[in-house]
Amino acid sequence: MAKTPRKIRIFSALEVANLCGVVNQTTINWIRNGYLKAFMTPGGQYRIYLEDLVSFLRQRNMRIPAELAVANNPELDWNCLAIIDDDEQLNEIIKKFLEKEGFSFNIVQAYDGFAAGALLTERKPGFIILDIDLPGLDGNAICRKIKSDPAFGKPFVITVTGLDAQSIKTMALDAGADAFLSKPLDFDALRTIMIDFSGKVR
Repeated sequence: MAKTPRKIRIFSALEVANLCGVVNQTTINWIRNGYLKAFMTPGGQYRIYLEDLVSFLRQRNMRIPAELAVANNPELDWNCLAIIDDDEQLNEIIKKFLEKEGFSFNIVQAYDGFAAGALLTERKPGFIILDIDLPGLDGNAICRKIKSDPAFGKPFVITVTGLDAQSIKTMALDAGADAFLSKPLDFDALRTIMIDFSGKVR
Protein backbone atom coordinates (compact mmCIF):
# COMPACT_ATOMS: atom_id res chain seq x y z
CA MET A 1 0.00 0.00 0.00
CA ALA A 2 1.35 3.40 -0.97
CA LYS A 3 2.03 5.83 1.83
CA THR A 4 -0.16 8.88 2.14
CA PRO A 5 1.90 11.97 1.30
CA ARG A 6 2.89 13.92 4.40
CA LYS A 7 1.00 17.17 4.76
CA ILE A 8 3.27 20.21 4.77
CA ARG A 9 2.70 22.39 7.83
CA ILE A 10 3.32 26.12 7.53
CA PHE A 11 2.88 28.72 10.27
CA SER A 12 2.47 32.48 10.24
CA ALA A 13 4.65 34.67 12.44
CA LEU A 14 1.66 35.25 14.72
CA GLU A 15 1.01 31.53 15.08
CA VAL A 16 4.65 30.98 16.02
CA ALA A 17 4.41 33.80 18.55
CA ASN A 18 1.33 32.23 20.14
CA LEU A 19 2.96 28.79 20.28
CA CYS A 20 6.12 30.19 21.89
CA GLY A 21 4.35 32.57 24.27
CA VAL A 22 5.88 35.73 22.83
CA VAL A 23 4.57 38.77 20.99
CA ASN A 24 4.40 38.81 17.20
CA GLN A 25 7.25 41.34 16.91
CA THR A 26 9.60 38.95 18.71
CA THR A 27 8.99 36.28 16.07
CA ILE A 28 9.58 38.86 13.33
CA ASN A 29 12.85 39.87 15.01
CA TRP A 30 13.95 36.22 15.13
CA ILE A 31 13.31 35.99 11.40
CA ARG A 32 14.95 39.29 10.47
CA ASN A 33 18.03 38.50 12.53
CA GLY A 34 18.42 35.16 10.76
CA TYR A 35 17.68 32.99 13.80
CA LEU A 36 14.43 31.53 12.50
CA LYS A 37 14.29 30.40 8.88
CA ALA A 38 11.25 31.73 7.02
CA PHE A 39 10.03 32.78 3.59
CA MET A 40 7.84 35.65 2.50
CA THR A 41 4.53 35.38 0.67
CA PRO A 42 3.72 37.57 -2.36
CA GLY A 43 1.67 39.66 0.06
CA GLY A 44 4.70 40.37 2.24
CA GLN A 45 3.85 38.03 5.14
CA TYR A 46 6.37 35.72 6.81
CA ARG A 47 5.71 31.97 6.78
CA ILE A 48 7.63 29.26 8.63
CA TYR A 49 7.82 25.56 7.87
CA LEU A 50 7.17 23.16 10.76
CA GLU A 51 10.60 21.54 10.43
CA ASP A 52 12.36 24.92 10.57
CA LEU A 53 10.41 25.98 13.66
CA VAL A 54 11.16 22.72 15.50
CA SER A 55 14.84 23.01 14.55
CA PHE A 56 14.93 26.60 15.85
CA LEU A 57 13.42 25.56 19.20
CA ARG A 58 15.77 22.61 19.62
CA GLN A 59 18.87 24.66 18.84
CA ARG A 60 17.95 27.04 21.65
CA ASN A 61 16.89 24.33 24.10
CA MET A 62 13.37 25.72 24.14
CA ARG A 63 10.57 23.33 25.04
CA ILE A 64 8.69 22.12 21.97
CA PRO A 65 4.92 22.60 22.34
CA ALA A 66 2.93 19.37 22.29
CA GLU A 67 1.10 20.20 19.08
CA LEU A 68 4.40 20.72 17.26
CA ALA A 69 5.88 17.49 18.56
CA VAL A 70 2.81 15.59 17.40
CA ALA A 71 2.81 17.20 13.96
CA ASN A 72 6.52 16.57 13.56
CA ASN A 73 6.28 12.89 14.58
CA PRO A 74 3.35 11.33 12.69
CA GLU A 75 4.98 7.89 12.85
CA LEU A 76 4.37 7.62 16.60
CA ASP A 77 1.34 5.75 17.88
CA TRP A 78 -0.37 8.45 19.91
CA ASN A 79 -2.95 5.92 21.07
CA CYS A 80 -0.26 3.80 22.72
CA LEU A 81 1.23 4.35 26.19
CA ALA A 82 4.16 2.39 27.61
CA ILE A 83 4.74 1.89 31.33
CA ILE A 84 8.35 0.96 32.13
CA ASP A 85 8.89 0.10 35.78
CA ASP A 86 10.50 -2.92 37.42
CA ASP A 87 8.04 -2.68 40.32
CA GLU A 88 5.44 -4.99 38.78
CA GLN A 89 2.79 -4.11 41.35
CA LEU A 90 3.12 -0.37 40.75
CA ASN A 91 3.32 -0.95 37.01
CA GLU A 92 -0.04 -2.71 37.16
CA ILE A 93 -1.54 -0.09 39.50
CA ILE A 94 -0.65 2.68 37.04
CA LYS A 95 -2.21 0.70 34.20
CA LYS A 96 -5.44 0.11 36.11
CA PHE A 97 -5.57 3.75 37.23
CA LEU A 98 -5.33 5.05 33.66
CA GLU A 99 -7.98 2.59 32.51
CA LYS A 100 -10.28 3.54 35.39
CA GLU A 101 -9.85 7.24 34.59
CA GLY A 102 -11.11 6.59 31.07
CA PHE A 103 -7.90 7.12 29.10
CA SER A 104 -8.34 5.11 25.93
CA PHE A 105 -4.71 4.18 25.39
CA ASN A 106 -3.44 0.82 24.26
CA ILE A 107 -1.26 0.27 27.31
CA VAL A 108 1.89 -1.83 27.00
CA GLN A 109 4.22 -2.72 29.86
CA ALA A 110 7.88 -3.54 30.40
CA TYR A 111 9.66 -4.47 33.62
CA ASP A 112 13.30 -4.16 32.59
CA GLY A 113 15.50 -2.21 30.20
CA PHE A 114 15.90 -5.01 27.67
CA ALA A 115 12.15 -5.53 27.24
CA ALA A 116 11.65 -1.76 27.19
CA GLY A 117 14.05 -1.28 24.29
CA ALA A 118 12.29 -3.86 22.15
CA LEU A 119 8.85 -2.53 23.07
CA LEU A 120 9.70 1.09 22.30
CA THR A 121 11.26 0.22 18.95
CA GLU A 122 8.43 -2.04 17.83
CA ARG A 123 5.40 -0.15 19.13
CA LYS A 124 6.62 3.48 19.00
CA PRO A 125 4.30 4.65 21.81
CA GLY A 126 3.46 8.34 21.87
CA PHE A 127 3.54 8.37 25.68
CA ILE A 128 5.98 6.74 28.09
CA ILE A 129 5.93 6.53 31.88
CA LEU A 130 9.54 5.70 32.75
CA ASP A 131 11.05 4.71 36.09
CA ILE A 132 14.51 6.28 36.10
CA ASP A 133 15.75 3.97 38.88
CA LEU A 134 15.71 0.70 36.93
CA PRO A 135 18.13 -1.98 38.22
CA GLY A 136 21.51 -1.66 36.56
CA LEU A 137 20.33 1.09 34.22
CA ASP A 138 20.51 4.87 34.20
CA GLY A 139 16.93 5.95 33.53
CA ASN A 140 18.02 9.45 32.63
CA ALA A 141 20.36 8.03 30.00
CA ILE A 142 17.45 6.00 28.62
CA CYS A 143 15.30 9.14 28.52
CA ARG A 144 18.04 11.08 26.74
CA LYS A 145 18.36 8.26 24.21
CA ILE A 146 14.59 8.17 23.62
CA LYS A 147 14.53 11.90 23.02
CA SER A 148 17.62 12.09 20.80
CA ASP A 149 17.36 8.93 18.68
CA PRO A 150 15.01 9.36 15.67
CA ALA A 151 14.16 5.65 15.91
CA PHE A 152 12.00 6.42 18.95
CA GLY A 153 10.22 9.40 17.38
CA LYS A 154 10.49 11.74 20.41
CA PRO A 155 7.42 10.68 22.43
CA PHE A 156 6.21 12.40 25.59
CA VAL A 157 8.10 11.02 28.57
CA ILE A 158 7.00 11.19 32.20
CA THR A 159 9.80 10.04 34.49
CA VAL A 160 9.11 8.69 37.96
CA THR A 161 11.47 7.79 40.80
CA GLY A 162 11.60 7.01 44.48
CA LEU A 163 14.70 9.16 44.81
CA ASP A 164 13.37 12.36 46.35
CA ALA A 165 15.63 15.32 45.66
CA GLN A 166 15.39 18.50 43.62
CA SER A 167 18.64 17.58 41.88
CA ILE A 168 17.05 14.33 40.66
CA LYS A 169 14.16 16.24 39.12
CA THR A 170 16.54 18.71 37.50
CA MET A 171 18.59 15.87 36.01
CA ALA A 172 15.45 14.18 34.67
CA LEU A 173 14.18 17.33 32.99
CA ASP A 174 17.65 18.06 31.61
CA ALA A 175 17.61 14.56 30.11
CA GLY A 176 14.52 15.54 28.14
CA ALA A 177 11.64 14.38 30.33
CA ASP A 178 8.42 16.29 29.69
CA ALA A 179 7.25 15.79 33.27
CA PHE A 180 8.55 14.36 36.53
CA LEU A 181 6.83 12.64 39.46
CA SER A 182 8.25 11.34 42.73
CA LYS A 183 7.21 8.09 44.38
CA PRO A 184 4.91 7.38 46.07
CA LEU A 185 3.05 8.63 43.02
CA ASP A 186 0.62 11.52 43.28
CA PHE A 187 -2.11 10.05 41.09
CA ASP A 188 -3.99 13.35 40.95
CA ALA A 189 -0.88 14.94 39.46
CA LEU A 190 -0.50 12.03 37.03
CA ARG A 191 -4.11 12.50 35.94
CA THR A 192 -3.54 16.21 35.35
CA ILE A 193 -0.39 15.59 33.31
CA MET A 194 -2.09 12.94 31.19
CA ILE A 195 -5.14 15.12 30.54
CA ASP A 196 -2.87 17.97 29.49
CA PHE A 197 -0.68 15.85 27.23
CA SER A 198 -3.30 13.57 25.71
CA GLY A 199 -5.74 16.43 25.18
CA LYS A 200 -3.28 18.08 22.80
CA VAL A 201 -3.03 15.11 20.47
CA ARG A 202 -6.61 13.84 20.37
